[in-house]
Amino acid sequence: MFTLMIVVFIIGYIFIAMEHPFHVNKSATALLLGTIMWMLGNAYMPEAHEHLVEHLGEVAEILFFLMGAMTIVEAVDSYGGFRIITDKINTTKKTSLLWIIAFITFFMSAVLDNLTTSIVMIALLRKLIDEKKDRWFFAGMVVLAANAGGAWSPIGDVTTIMLWIANKVSAVHIIETTFIASLVSLVVPLAILSSTMKGNIARPAEDVRTAQQAALSFKERLLVLCMGIGALVFVPVFKTITHLPPYLGMLGGLGVLWILTGFICKRKPHRDNSRLSINHIISRIDTPSILFFLGILMAVNSLSTCGQLAMLSKSLDAIPFEEPTKYYFITAIIGLLSSIVDNVPLVAGAMKMYIEFPVDHYFWAFLAYAAGTGGSILIIGSAAGVAVMGMEKIDFIWYMKKISWLALIGYLAGCGVYIVQEALIGFA
Repeated sequence: MFTLMIVVFIIGYIFIAMEHPFHVNKSATALLLGTIMWMLGNAYMPEAHEHLVEHLGEVAEILFFLMGAMTIVEAVDSYGGFRIITDKINTTKKTSLLWIIAFITFFMSAVLDNLTTSIVMIALLRKLIDEKKDRWFFAGMVVLAANAGGAWSPIGDVTTIMLWIANKVSAVHIIETTFIASLVSLVVPLAILSSTMKGNIARPAEDVRTAQQAALSFKERLLVLCMGIGALVFVPVFKTITHLPPYLGMLGGLGVLWILTGFICKRKPHRDNSRLSINHIISRIDTPSILFFLGILMAVNSLSTCGQLAMLSKSLDAIPFEEPTKYYFITAIIGLLSSIVDNVPLVAGAMKMYIEFPVDHYFWAFLAYAAGTGGSILIIGSAAGVAVMGMEKIDFIWYMKKISWLALIGYLAGCGVYIVQEALIGFA
């Protein structure tokens, strides 16, 4: 049964990857996979179901965070807030726009987090780029930039947050040791892609919501934009001050925005009122992507509960290399594996295995970089990638052909930079 769970997970993963050839929706596959994995897990280890509610709670935190962020972004978009930003971006040259979008994403992800930033940037891209395949290339780079930006910030990615809270790294140390490596992991793919990307992008035509946005004054649109972005930025502040989970801050921010837009709607005609209400806006968020998250994360959690991921961690620890080569190699492999399975249980396993390493040991900072950026190699390897995949309906195989090799080159380049940096400077 132990081995069967691994086989079933691989089969499910293949069906998710081959969604379009098989004509089976990835969300349906993920939900079925999550159910079957826990059935097998409970048969293998009868006490497994005792951990089900615990894992469901962890997954629910991500889902409610995602729902809140998606609703806030959709509200800002519906009120024309993002058009205030996109109207300031005048360039239509693909390469120039690519670098602008990538660097905005990179630094925004460090302040917010990679998931929220990806949702915001996809909303912006829809206002800037009409052609779907062009937008897919930009969306792919958003995934790379969001994960790279989240890796060097203590609040930018769930794994860096885990290491920071567990006192494995300090905030200043994680920034100064991983910033250059994270930047290189983005700049290298950007340079390669921009060397082949020619021409200009076509701006999309005005959408059907423009008419209802015309009923809003500039001050109203600006107010909703500022309140929406403020609600997103408030989340890490909320977590730092209260030490409560980020999804509570996100839902609280949504509540404030909901009240604000309610007052604005009351002043509008009934037709515009109903279309601009959060009640209507929330129906447009990408529910299938949320259900995909639920299924795939629960499937991975079943492997964590039944010991397959722990076995993987112990296998890595048996690698016959000397320190520090051994731990550089282990960490690099963890980064690659995080593109296939969730990086959270991998990092959690490493934290339990290497408790003897002190605060700000080179292993922890490199782990933050690897787990954060390695997830970009496959589109379902990170929360940002899954969100972008759902919002833009990006094909798994297309991403693998067009973006994965770029992400891998950038990841390895960043690994090399970190190792050389440690050899020359030795932050740890």
